[in-house]
Amino acid sequence: MKELEKLRQEIDQLDRRLLELLHRRFELAKAIGEIKRREGQGPLDLSREREVVRKLLDLNRGAFPEDSLRAVVLEIINACRQAQEPTRVAYLGPEATFSHMAALEFFGHSTEYVPLESVLDVFEEVESERARFGVVPVENSIEGTVSITLDAVSQYRVKVCGEVYVPISHHLLNQTGRKEDIRKVLSHPHALAQCRRWLRKNLPSVAVEEVASTALAARWAAVDPSVAAVASPLAARTYHLQVVAKHIEDYRGNVTRFWVIGKETPSPSGRDKTSLFFSVSDRPGALYAVLRAFAERRINLTKIESRPAKSEPWRYLFFLDCEGHVEDPGLSECLEEVRRHCLHLEWLGSYPRGDL
Repeated sequence: MKELEKLRQEIDQLDRRLLELLHRRFELAKAIGEIKRREGQGPLDLSREREVVRKLLDLNRGAFPEDSLRAVVLEIINACRQAQEPTRVAYLGPEATFSHMAALEFFGHSTEYVPLESVLDVFEEVESERARFGVVPVENSIEGTVSITLDAVSQYRVKVCGEVYVPISHHLLNQTGRKEDIRKVLSHPHALAQCRRWLRKNLPSVAVEEVASTALAARWAAVDPSVAAVASPLAARTYHLQVVAKHIEDYRGNVTRFWVIGKETPSPSGRDKTSLFFSVSDRPGALYAVLRAFAERRINLTKIESRPAKSEPWRYLFFLDCEGHVEDPGLSECLEEVRRHCLHLEWLGSYPRGDL
């Protein structure tokens, strides 16, 4: 017992020391905030924040559980940022959507969150500066691109300034936890598509309907005992629902990529990604000329996709992600050449790459 008590006393001392260090970090963050305000700088430096996390993870060398360390460090960083200036973040709501989970992952729990009814509402909130940032889904590893997000990012006066990847796991939720009580299943179209085979096999005679979000489906289930929702574990806790079945997605390893949108461009971090929209003339080799500019400079393309041009039938825009920051000399030179081959070139943002 003496040995146990001694260890507990040592932990108490460490806890007090940790608290003292947190107080000191908070005070330093406020001092930095004052300097930024005097110099007209924004409080959010995504490149610096991600670099702090990476350095600590490298120093840790796996001694402390890595996921837990990342979560703790990000929460400390987010709380200190709030000391500099409160941050208002819009997301596709209601509470407990996967967009909400992505926002919490990126900005932490100390942030003021604004749930909105649609992706376009999030863009409008950020463009009008009623929210400083927004979080929107852009791509799912199984269902592909979220078209409305790609279309909106070139229509609104915002930039992509961050990304976050969220593993997607769907649960079937209702009030009782009993499958036999279910008369209707509700969820977002992407969630239903990701669970199509499971639903067909296990609930073949039950009606399936689309709603605006997984969390909205959970809200319906919370007030109607005949309704089940395909939603997240967070939705189950938030809306006090029971789990009928866990992990009902048809494919494991399902991940959604979310964009953080705003009006600020992070400085280069050394691990960046740049997103572009461009169009080329209707002639042989036009697209090849653009891609050759990247290949000759050994700039890796992580995504390329064609999108219909809304203004002219059967004309297409190309969406492209590449490694690097627009301020990197190599990429900057590449884009100058690319511009000569394009009818239209739009830079959507450069930002630190998210952790898969």
